[in-house]
Amino acid sequence: MPSEDAHHIAVHLDALLRDRGITMTQLAERIGLTLANVSILKTGKAKAIRFSTLEAICRELDCQPGDLLTYSTT
Repeated sequence: MPSEDAHHIAVHLDALLRDRGITMTQLAERIGLTLANVSILKTGKAKAIRFSTLEAICRELDCQPGDLLTYSTT
């Protein structure tokens, strides 16, 4: 059984922001999150994400959830 610290979901928010030319601050303002919460998500330290947040990020970055999150068994 995997340990609690083993995360298999990778967050690609940094690459999407870079590709779109948007800062974390701009994204946070546009989706109504604090900069701290966007940072937690960006670093992959988030334990969960609300569908409403995922939807807002996808809307603002013009992407699909699979562009933002990927699953890996390694």
